[in-house]
Amino acid sequence: MLDLTFDAPKVKTIAGAKHDWELVIGMEVHAQVQSKSKLFSGASTRFGAEPNSNVAFVDAAMPGMLPVINEFCVEQAVRTGLGLKAKINLFSAFDRKNYFYPDLPQGYQISQLYHPIVGEGEVIVDMEPGIARRVRIERIHLEQDAGKSIHDMDPNMSFVDLNRTGVALMEIVSRPDIRGPEEAAAFVVKLRQILRYLGTCDGNMQSGSMRADVNVSICLPGQYEKFIETGDFAHLGTRCEIKNMNSMRFIQQAIDVEAKRQIAIVEAGGKVDQETRLYDPDKGETRSMRSKEEAHDYRYFPDPDLLPLEIEQAWVDDIAKSLPELPDEKKARFVKDFSLREYDASVLTADVDSAAYFEAVAAGRDGKLAANWVINELFGRLKADEKDITDSPLTPAQLGGIIDLIKSDTISGKIAKDLFEIVYTEGGDPAAIVEARGMKQVTDTGAIEAALDQIIADNPAQVEKAKENPKLAGWFVGQVMKAMGGKANPKAVNELIAKKLNG
Repeated sequence: MLDLTFDAPKVKTIAGAKHDWELVIGMEVHAQVQSKSKLFSGASTRFGAEPNSNVAFVDAAMPGMLPVINEFCVEQAVRTGLGLKAKINLFSAFDRKNYFYPDLPQGYQISQLYHPIVGEGEVIVDMEPGIARRVRIERIHLEQDAGKSIHDMDPNMSFVDLNRTGVALMEIVSRPDIRGPEEAAAFVVKLRQILRYLGTCDGNMQSGSMRADVNVSICLPGQYEKFIETGDFAHLGTRCEIKNMNSMRFIQQAIDVEAKRQIAIVEAGGKVDQETRLYDPDKGETRSMRSKEEAHDYRYFPDPDLLPLEIEQAWVDDIAKSLPELPDEKKARFVKDFSLREYDASVLTADVDSAAYFEAVAAGRDGKLAANWVINELFGRLKADEKDITDSPLTPAQLGGIIDLIKSDTISGKIAKDLFEIVYTEGGDPAAIVEARGMKQVTDTGAIEAALDQIIADNPAQVEKAKENPKLAGWFVGQVMKAMGGKANPKAVNELIAKKLNG
């Protein structure tokens, strides 16, 4: 593991307020379980299907249809809990959460209130290299998603698509340990990264497979510490929940806006109402959606159609053995095995596919050189082309081949960039391209010296200036490279220039 310092929380104070205020934030992240079928039916979970084409009878709440638990979804929840170093509850149970929406045909949601499948865990949130915050996870429970109401297809009617109804969700609930907008976004980024490594959620916030509810409250300096000591929420202000946040940028903006709203109310002598709010990014404001419901409002009771879920420790142990290497462990290994800077290791391990690509390039090669080419050249070009690493036209073998040619002094760094462009756009074997197009660098010191002697003879005034100011020797490097079509070995060129001008 990397050596991490767990710093004191970076609290957020609000400019323009009459008093100093601190933020206290807890999050509820809804992560869609990566599974081909739903939580209680065999219907497909494929995103983008025709409306109401992925609906089983039980999803549509047809009379007499009973739910049947999807074992794989349970396994994915256990896998997630293990990845978050959480307690796995061998006994859990499903409850009915009663509320009425057009896109909830049963009139209730099957969830887990009293006995969740996963208990307390943690997420280590990277704030900067070597500095981290620990955010405690309170619980993870399984529940089914609702459908989707569509309001923009007709000016007079709304439509309901039940494709999403019954899709398995993991609700990951944090403790109120987060102290500012940037930390909240960093928490979601890290959680998303872990879920993608585990393969339990694809983390696609644009398609709605991962979304966050953010609970925001304010308190006076020192009150949070009293809450930590006593566990008494009376030390914290009234919280408001901001629903369905689907981007890191909006999460940060919404928290900042909501904090300012609450501070303005309290400083004017008012009282913050506990409620659920929505964030409007166009207006830069949060607005009331409904009063915040408590458990009794939903009239929870054990689902009579589902027996309690009892799992065996041996099964949990088998899942634990199959866990992949997770981001923090992989980053530490990259630093150790490839002698990388922590920042570079963080960039390479930010995504599981990027990490796999780098490892394939770096296998048996100079890790630092491989990291430089993957991060600076490949990632830069992919970003410019708006492509993902999985869509890279350059394979790890091809990029590795370019690095091999650099290390063997077959090509220079400048030629390597030209070669990279050719392989990226046209494909092909790097070594064969170098051979066919005459791209090998010139290492014959006799040829390099002859070109240098001619340049020195033609530019005596420049020679005298370079002797007085050694920094001007770079002019000769450029001239030799130009004379030799950029193919001269840079090391040989610099050594010969130093010898000629200082001799």
